[in-house]
Amino acid sequence: MPADHPDRAATPAAPSSPGLSVDAAGRGTFAVAAPRAEAIDLCVRHGGTERRQRLRHIEGGLHWDHVTGMIPGTQYGLRAHGPWDPAGGQFFTSTRLLQDPWARGVSHSSSLLSSFFPVEVDAMLDRLDEDPLPSSTDNSQEAVWSVVVGDAFDWQDDLRPIVDWDATVLYEAHVKGFTRRHPDVPTEQRGTYAGLAHPAVTTYLQELGVTSVELLPIHAAMDEAHLTRLGLTNYWGYSTMSFFAPEPSLATAAAQRAGAQAVLDEVRTMVRALHAAGLEVILDVVYNHTAEGGAGGPSLSLRGLDNLEYYWMDHGTFQDVTGTGGTLDPRSVHVMDLVLASLRHWVQEVHVDGFRFDLAATLGRDDRGFRADHPLLRAIATDPVLREVKLIAEPWDVGTDGWQTGGFPAPFAEWNDAFRNDVRAFWLSDRAHRERTGDDAVGGIRDLATRLSGSSDLLTRNDPPALPEGRSLRSPWASINYVTAHDGFTLRDLTVYEHKRNEANGEDNRDGTSDNRSWNHGHEGEVPGPDPTRTEELRRRTGRSMLATLLLASGTPMLTAGDEIGRTQQGNNNAYCQDNEISWVDWSLDDQALELRESVSRILHLRGEHPQLRAPHFLRPADPEHLDAGQVAWFGAEGDPLDHESWMDPSRHLLAMLRPAIRGRGGAEHLLVIFSTDSRDVPVQMPRAPWPQGTTRVLLDTALERQDDLPASPVLERTVIVRSGSVVVLGIAADGAEEPSERLS
Repeated sequence: MPADHPDRAATPAAPSSPGLSVDAAGRGTFAVAAPRAEAIDLCVRHGGTERRQRLRHIEGGLHWDHVTGMIPGTQYGLRAHGPWDPAGGQFFTSTRLLQDPWARGVSHSSSLLSSFFPVEVDAMLDRLDEDPLPSSTDNSQEAVWSVVVGDAFDWQDDLRPIVDWDATVLYEAHVKGFTRRHPDVPTEQRGTYAGLAHPAVTTYLQELGVTSVELLPIHAAMDEAHLTRLGLTNYWGYSTMSFFAPEPSLATAAAQRAGAQAVLDEVRTMVRALHAAGLEVILDVVYNHTAEGGAGGPSLSLRGLDNLEYYWMDHGTFQDVTGTGGTLDPRSVHVMDLVLASLRHWVQEVHVDGFRFDLAATLGRDDRGFRADHPLLRAIATDPVLREVKLIAEPWDVGTDGWQTGGFPAPFAEWNDAFRNDVRAFWLSDRAHRERTGDDAVGGIRDLATRLSGSSDLLTRNDPPALPEGRSLRSPWASINYVTAHDGFTLRDLTVYEHKRNEANGEDNRDGTSDNRSWNHGHEGEVPGPDPTRTEELRRRTGRSMLATLLLASGTPMLTAGDEIGRTQQGNNNAYCQDNEISWVDWSLDDQALELRESVSRILHLRGEHPQLRAPHFLRPADPEHLDAGQVAWFGAEGDPLDHESWMDPSRHLLAMLRPAIRGRGGAEHLLVIFSTDSRDVPVQMPRAPWPQGTTRVLLDTALERQDDLPASPVLERTVIVRSGSVVVLGIAADGAEEPSERLS
């Protein structure tokens, strides 16, 4: 047939990747990766009728064919034919309608039903037989169908904020929980994508001073069997069903009724509104496992299509380094293709600004364990689309050698659990031990200083040899500093509870970590009675001091939504299944909550207006004769630089950190930041000459409930009283030095 034959021109070529590729009329190709499947049927639903089309072509593990009529709104699914051999890791059964792994939309949000399992299960979703045959009952009437969606959307000249890493302040939030109880959001929008886009919310975030909203998973998800048995749900969403489609239940009721296109467009509208407010959108993504779990789980998509291709198996046994029963296989080219295509979709089609990778150590595993140069990690880091957005790793999983903090390659940033642990120990658990035992030689200041200065001990450990002195492939911003996250106690609960209270989770309080490093300040739980008492005052002070430590440290700070207003989960430190008031932010704010929020905003303003707190390189020891913003010096209460003996002394509980100003910037200030968990109020001497001696003022004092009560006059006696359990920031006037060669802001 000649190349210019009209039939040849109208016939699409074989697809090079999975998924649906069609024109405006719904004509094109469809492909799915399932190398071990004998045959795949594409099933299209029109009304109550299902039309099946066998995918006739098989090339490179792809089953594909030409398609017509696949216009937006069309519902479709897949049926896979092949061997039934659960012991060998194969679960083919054509009675199960499966989702297209590359589908951009899903028909609806569903609870986990017995018909989703490839075998017969009882009312508790347990197998009826030890050696079961595949279920003979078709599940198409109850299945979640894939839905065709269109690309058209009015982005209204949307512009990404493109916040530099050194200016980034992350704010981790749940789409539903953040606005579910918000009085200024219309009732029908509360707990939805639209609610997060509401001006009352975007204005709040702007005024607080954060730059980037990190959302818990919004990929379409499904609950685990054990939660269904308990009548609970996976509120956090770490149980992915589709890597491309947004979760319908987080959309407004109107969008859910309108269908998958309206749900996707509501997500896009949310992103557009956050961008318009200058806020980045970071998505928490789960590419280490799926809602199908391990052995005994449902067949929703990948398991039924080709379990051995998508999941990490060993002679028919699911390998589990995720704690969910199963693990996606990052060695598989089809898994890598799926992950990369999903990430590019969210950047290009939804305009998100980055990703936080759940259990990211799994993505770097092969037969030898974790590798920083794993092909999947390299592919993400070098992809021309993904290299333009923020990449954040949760650098561990539950497998052998699963703790990999500091082990990821540039340009990944990493959640820094060492920062969390050391800051909690300094402000909470070490103090609790000293209170109970009277042993003052517990704690010290060395670990705190390491975390305040950017955690170079972790982030430089994989630097190649022969780098120039003082040079590293990583920067302090690669340390995502946090004190709390969605997983664990809230900031308020860290100061109220020393023991988790997870009974509502239905696991007899066995779930959730017991290593909280918290301190109840002498009373477990809320203090009874209307009088806030001295205990409550100290709890609030400790909370302010921990927030100040987080936001003034070198690195990228991450706040957990609600910590700035004292949100509590009533002692639950694993609220993943609590879709209720335990997890939702309470916006009925009292005076203390408002004052705490104002303190956080003030600290973030300090961070923003003092570039030395955002230095892009690891800090050097300060030279008093040639100070610049890339340096740091450490002092004790006497105003003398710390010597080796002082650093090693576990009975020292006060640390003063000098961060010099940028040279030559008129009106700039050196900062002296003092952290004290000493049991006494301590008079702290200012560093002596040749250290800075200019006019000094108090910029922050966490001993004060209201920062408006700071003294207006300068510090005259070169001495400041630092209250027990507080942080004080002093600004020392610095004028007249020469301009640095490198910009730091």
